[in-house]
Amino acid sequence: MKNLFSNKKQIFAASALAIATCFAISAFHYPEAPAIDKVQHVVVIYMENHSFDNLWGQFKGADGITEAQKENIIQLDAEGKPYNTLPPVPRSSAFPTNLPNNYFNIDQYVAPDQVTPDVTHAFYQEQMQINGGKMNKFALYNYTKGLTMGYYKTTDLPLYELAKKYTLCDHFFHSAFGGSFLNHQWLIAAASPTFPNAPENIKAQLDASGKLIKDGSVTPDGYAVNTSNSVNLHPKGANPANLIPNQDGPTIGDRLSDKGITWAWYSGGWNDAVAGKADPTFAYHHQPFAYFKRYAEGTEERKKHLRDETEFLAAAKNGTLPSVSFVKPIGLENEHPGASTVKGGESHAVELINAVLNGPNSKNTVIILTYDENGGFWDHIAPPIIDKWGPGTRIPALIISPFAKKGYVDHTNYETVSILAFIEKRWGLKPLNSRDQHADPLSHAFNF
Repeated sequence: MKNLFSNKKQIFAASALAIATCFAISAFHYPEAPAIDKVQHVVVIYMENHSFDNLWGQFKGADGITEAQKENIIQLDAEGKPYNTLPPVPRSSAFPTNLPNNYFNIDQYVAPDQVTPDVTHAFYQEQMQINGGKMNKFALYNYTKGLTMGYYKTTDLPLYELAKKYTLCDHFFHSAFGGSFLNHQWLIAAASPTFPNAPENIKAQLDASGKLIKDGSVTPDGYAVNTSNSVNLHPKGANPANLIPNQDGPTIGDRLSDKGITWAWYSGGWNDAVAGKADPTFAYHHQPFAYFKRYAEGTEERKKHLRDETEFLAAAKNGTLPSVSFVKPIGLENEHPGASTVKGGESHAVELINAVLNGPNSKNTVIILTYDENGGFWDHIAPPIIDKWGPGTRIPALIISPFAKKGYVDHTNYETVSILAFIEKRWGLKPLNSRDQHADPLSHAFNF
């Protein structure tokens, strides 16, 4: 009995040691996932005018061009019949006039380091291009016609290696139909600007069924939706009657400031523009905070929060990034067709990203690179239906961070205001309205 009892004690001790060792190994191999409050910095890099299929349609594991159904590819004419060939790209000899009615590779005609013509991207036109989710009237409602169906070779993109290493979102939609102006507003306010008593000559006209009769920058009910400048910031010679009055709705900047959280909007060419010597490619309508009374000319809030992109690069290098940074490259470096090139714009984006990754703040920063809108380029995925504002067509979004899932394609439905939802979740901020309140805060992109 004594020996048996002794053996039992030895067995118990050995078992306890084995269990403890097992727990130790388990803890070593499976550390607790970091919480969202480990994120100390969010950097949003806002590029221009490309759909997901246009850039990332060949990315392995993504819902790309080879997944597209024929009925979403074949483009229809004004009578609802398939084009025999894509309508020719006007004023460009680079593209054949008999391109098949299908998607095609742009690189074989215009290299990614060369400028292509711009493509139609406007509030009413995009809704007609989407055609109730059929995605088959992009060529019809487009002044560059068949160019809308072009795509770039994904593996040649300067951002390709980063996308392979981190998280690429392949169901990310821009929040509002139309162009750059409106989607910049939605990035910071999740709402469309109001323009009460706008001149009748800049208002759109619709028939009883909602069909566009006459285009305009302002809706019949007084919302500015197409390119418009602010009374606070505009090019010389702008017609005062057409300038949007000060906005007083809430912005994400307000929410951050009111809680004492540091932030800045960094824009390429900002210092020169406010000094009255703007670069020809500086876009006044890409400066959304300038439309709001709180950031009007001469205010302390404008001086504090609206900065030049050079200051972002310095802050990234020195490890002095604010909690939230929005970075808007100048026209020559933002990938916008007609002004910038894909290679030039993305190379600049890589420079911005590397400034953060190689800087002291890299270990606790989330970088979100996305696009203001699709730029009029075709995509095969129908956007979800939320309200009269959008969302619009699918766009690329990359999440680069030590907290991001590695080598991952995230198929979750997100939209531009998901960025606001993420910032609000991280810092416990009150949503701006129902759109950002109900947007998915990038819930599957991280290892939280």
